[in-house]
Amino acid sequence: MTKPGKEKTLTVFPCLARSSIDSGTTSSTQTRKQAGIMAAAQVIDGKAVAESVREEITRRSQDLLENHGTRPGLAVVIVGHDPASQVYVRNKQKTAEACGFHSVKHDMPEDTSEDDLLAMVQKLNDDAAIHGILVQLPLPGHIDESKVLNLIKPEKDVDGFHPINVGLLTAGEQSSALVPCTPAGSLVLIKRALGKNLSGKTAVIVGRSNIVGKPMASLLLQESCTITIAHSRTKDLSEVVRAADIVVAAVGRPEMVKGDWIKPGATVIDVGINRVPAPEKGEGKTRLVGDVAYEEAAEHAGAITPVPGGVGPMTIAMLMANTVTAARRQLGLPEADPVF
Repeated sequence: MTKPGKEKTLTVFPCLARSSIDSGTTSSTQTRKQAGIMAAAQVIDGKAVAESVREEITRRSQDLLENHGTRPGLAVVIVGHDPASQVYVRNKQKTAEACGFHSVKHDMPEDTSEDDLLAMVQKLNDDAAIHGILVQLPLPGHIDESKVLNLIKPEKDVDGFHPINVGLLTAGEQSSALVPCTPAGSLVLIKRALGKNLSGKTAVIVGRSNIVGKPMASLLLQESCTITIAHSRTKDLSEVVRAADIVVAAVGRPEMVKGDWIKPGATVIDVGINRVPAPEKGEGKTRLVGDVAYEEAAEHAGAITPVPGGVGPMTIAMLMANTVTAARRQLGLPEADPVF
C-alpha cells in the first residue's frame, strides 16, 4: 500500500494543457474569412472531451483499487418510471461501470413515501462502500425534493446541490466543495476553447437556476471573469449578450439566443436540451435543440457547443470525477490536481 503522504497525485483532466487544447474542437483555424465566406465557428466536441475525462477517471479508479483496496462507489436512486429519467440513469450507471466503479441502482416505485425515500438515503449515507449518492430528479410531487437532497451527506453529494457545497462554492472554496456537474463540465469546455487563463473575460450567463446559472457564475467569477447573470426578463437582453466574450445559455427555452446576439469570436456554451416538433421527419417526430439558435450563432461565434454532443456528455463525466474526488476525501487521501 502506498503511503498517502508519498502518493503520486494524478491529474483528473491533463488535456487542458495548452499543447492539446485544439484536440477537442473541430476547427477552421486559418482565418475567419476565406474566399469572402465567413468561416464556421470551432465546434467544441463535448463527446471527445468527456472521453478524455473518463479515461483519466478510469486510471484514478484503478489507482484507488490497486493502492488502497477501494473501488469508488456510486449509488443512484430513482423513484418512478419516467422514461427520460430512466435513460439518464442507465447512462450514468453504464459510465460508472466503465470507469471501474462499484455502481448501485435503487429503483423505487412511484408511490414511494417520503419517509421511505429518506430512509434509503440515510442507509446510503451510512454505507462505507458508497462514496457518492445521486437522487435522480424530478421526484414525484408528494416528495419534498429539498428535504431529500439536504439529507445526503455533503461529502457524498456528488451532484453538488447540498447547501454546504453551494456555500463553499459561493465563498470561493471550490477546492473543498463538490461542484455541480453541468457548470463544472461547461468550464472545462470553455477552457478547451480559450485556454486556462480566463482573466479579464466578460461572461454572460443566461439563466439563474441553482443547478446551472448561479454556480456557473461563481466558477467564472473565481476565474477572474466579469460576470453578468441574465434571464428571460432582462432588459435589452440581446445587447447584454452581445457584449460577452463568453456566453453560457441555460434558460430552458428553445433557440432563445439568436445568432445576431453573439459577439464576433465569442465562445458559446449551450446547456439547453429541448425537444421540439420536427414535421420534416414525419408526423409526430421531434428533434433536440439547445437554448441557442445554433446555425445562426455558429456564423458569429469563435467556438460553440452543439446540442446534442456538447455539454451533456460532460455532465456525466464530471459526475464520475466528483465520485472519485469524494472517494479520495473519504479515504483521507491528499487532494489531487484540480479538475479544471
